Amino acid sequence: QVQLVESGGGLVQAGGSLRLSCTTSGLRFDDYGMGWFRQAPGKEREGVSCINWNGGVTYYADSVKGRFTISRDNAKNTLYLQMDRLKPEDTAMYYCAVAGDLYASFSESSQRYWGQGTQVTVSV
Repeated sequence: QVQLVESGGGLVQAGGSLRLSCTTSGLRFDDYGMGWFRQAPGKEREGVSCINWNGGVTYYADSVKGRFTISRDNAKNTLYLQMDRLKPEDTAMYYCAVAGDLYASFSESSQRYWGQGTQVTVSV
């Protein structure tokens, strides 16, 4: 049974930092690209960042480029998202997802498994 468990969310002031983690089990982690998505209240879910199987290829949404860093530790079956210089508009539920293949992808329909999410709230 595949499980994805996100952690690291919380309440932070604007300008602060958080580090999200997504620990996986039940799959061969380094066979898949991974991604972070988020959904704010009243908005559609959007891709934040994604990474290929070995971490050599990463993509970022324009809104987070230069502030967020995605990484993975294949030995620990864990995906990370370092979020710096947070803004109130970053407030959302953040989800990690397993892609359907080795590659990084923002396509939601291409994601094979999803976590339950971790809430990030950025106050002014």
